[in-house]
Amino acid sequence: MSSSNEIILNAESLHAWYGTSHVLNGVDISIRSGETVGLLGRNGMGKTTLIRTLLGHITERDGRISLLGHDISKARPHEVARLGVAYVPEGRGIFGNLSVRENLIMASRKGRDEREDWTLERVLSTFPRLAQRLNHQGNQLSGGEQQMLSIGRALMTHPDLIILDEATEGLAPLIVAEVWRVIDEIKKCGLAVLIVDRDWHKVLSKSNRALVLQKGLVALQGESTRLIENPELTQYLGV
Repeated sequence: MSSSNEIILNAESLHAWYGTSHVLNGVDISIRSGETVGLLGRNGMGKTTLIRTLLGHITERDGRISLLGHDISKARPHEVARLGVAYVPEGRGIFGNLSVRENLIMASRKGRDEREDWTLERVLSTFPRLAQRLNHQGNQLSGGEQQMLSIGRALMTHPDLIILDEATEGLAPLIVAEVWRVIDEIKKCGLAVLIVDRDWHKVLSKSNRALVLQKGLVALQGESTRLIENPELTQYLGV
């Protein structure tokens, strides 16, 4: 596990383009070991673009990104993943023709320092619904179960940082509560977390710090307990 207060990810002056569209305009972000950081902003303000830039999915990018001391400014997605970043995408991205067990096992690998904190048994005890559907194919699961599978699969890579992009999007309230419960468990085990979610009240209540993006720039940032009291917050996020 990462040492306390170790900088897991640090990015400076990030710019990103989609063709001629300049989407990120010099964003800085850092995440320390065991820290949960919220990423907020209205749709189209650059949240997913920032995540995709950090992960190496966007090739038209500029700026410096370091991960656990490694320069990943020009790294490709598989290289970023191997260095300890797990990504739970908005679309879940599970394999529908594989069983729950196969989806989980295929992702399994040891983490940094050969650690194996998130075994299959631990993931299944964290997600009892998956244990009950171990032999079901991914496309036979409900949307909520697919989301749990996506998070469970990410944990089985034993990451130092897990990125959750709209993990509760489109889910029923009971399942949403279950996803937040799991996020609490992830936080307790000392993983660094970067989280995007439309429920910004919830994000701020669960995170240590947060950044608010406005047109590809950081409009506000700071400790979540202070940010939630900032009168400017609603002008960037809506009521």
